[in-house]
Amino acid sequence: MTLRSRLPLAAVTTLFGAFGLQGVAHAQAFYLEAQSARGAGRAFSGEAADTGPDSLWWNPASIAGQTDVSIVASASAIFPTGTVADKGTLIVRPGQPAAPVGGSAIARNPIDRGVLPTGAIAIPLNDRIALGLTLTSPYSFTTDYDANSWTRYSADKTRLRTYDIQPSIAIAPTDWLRLGAGLNVEYTEATLTNALPNVLATLPDGSQSLKGNGWDVGWSVGAQFHNDTTTIGLSYKSSIKHHLTGDLVVSGLVGPLAASNISLSNVQATFNTPWQAIAGVRVRATKRLTLNAQAEAYGWSKFDFIRLGTPVNTAIPEDYRDSWSLAGGFDYDLTPKLTVRAGVQRVMTPTRNGQRDARVPDSNRWNLTTGGTYRLSPHFAIDAAAGYVAFADASIDRTTAAYAGTAAQTPILVSGELQNAHAVVLSLGGRVTF
Repeated sequence: MTLRSRLPLAAVTTLFGAFGLQGVAHAQAFYLEAQSARGAGRAFSGEAADTGPDSLWWNPASIAGQTDVSIVASASAIFPTGTVADKGTLIVRPGQPAAPVGGSAIARNPIDRGVLPTGAIAIPLNDRIALGLTLTSPYSFTTDYDANSWTRYSADKTRLRTYDIQPSIAIAPTDWLRLGAGLNVEYTEATLTNALPNVLATLPDGSQSLKGNGWDVGWSVGAQFHNDTTTIGLSYKSSIKHHLTGDLVVSGLVGPLAASNISLSNVQATFNTPWQAIAGVRVRATKRLTLNAQAEAYGWSKFDFIRLGTPVNTAIPEDYRDSWSLAGGFDYDLTPKLTVRAGVQRVMTPTRNGQRDARVPDSNRWNLTTGGTYRLSPHFAIDAAAGYVAFADASIDRTTAAYAGTAAQTPILVSGELQNAHAVVLSLGGRVTF
């Protein structure tokens, strides 16, 4: 294969090497958990063991045995802040010594603010069987670095949206057992761009952009065991293999790199989102106080490669690791109409030192929350919550290379750091029964 024919494929590989690596505040890697305003108030500490459509995302068994039609909707506004700082990133152009990557050395607040909506409905068929439907967006965010940022060769602008439709069925075969199962039908769309270096630092950068989308399906199962004071919930959400097809445009390259200026259609990629295993418990300690705890394991090792089809036919290693979260919280009935709650959650990142990308400025974090429910009537209630997420500082240190495997290969020796990152999350929702 000639240099002229290999350069376009190398450019595609550079772009797809960042594909799917989406990070967001108040998430784990590119997973958003803010699927319920009620759950947000106690740091998602009892969702697998609670009942009603609010908990359908965590456990499809949550609606078994209910006798009223119930509809819930909520939205979480996410306000992330933080700095992604250059600590000495170098670029090695062909035949030239390593040199500073240049550009703005400080990227402030690269993750955009956003609103995550979610909704669910539960319809009982009788006193034992119920149908449910959840609509949410579990993997969604936008990052926007300045065009002259030091991150520009690995991350410029990224927009990811997933839309999950989860139809469920739940049954209560006995007075102490609830069972449920559901499908997770997901539509994914992504747009991402980054700069490409020309052979001389005096030349302006080229650019590449990708837009892709696709539909895929996974599944969820769950069970709840309960008596008068205690409920234990167990559930499992499958990994989903995503298939995206999109268009790639590379432009602005000159001289020996001009052969990489291309426009490709039907570029394909596959990658896997993680499975989730969830265990939750709720204990009514007194007539007013309920204690909650929840542990979640995430199979992020499924996100091992991004596999590329024609015309690239290669696989990009991602090397995520399995991770977990632990949460504890309480609900306290101040009055028959007002319940207050609070919780704390510890979340471990699946990204590794040495493999962390500027598209995923992710790290271990603490999530501290408070909230409440006010019942305006027996059939209508309002949920509200506020949370503060504190991220640990973390290195951004994944080496990349433009035009990998060709004579024009240009390594980017990344050395950066996520600093002073935190997020405020405000959630508001309502619940109607009839």
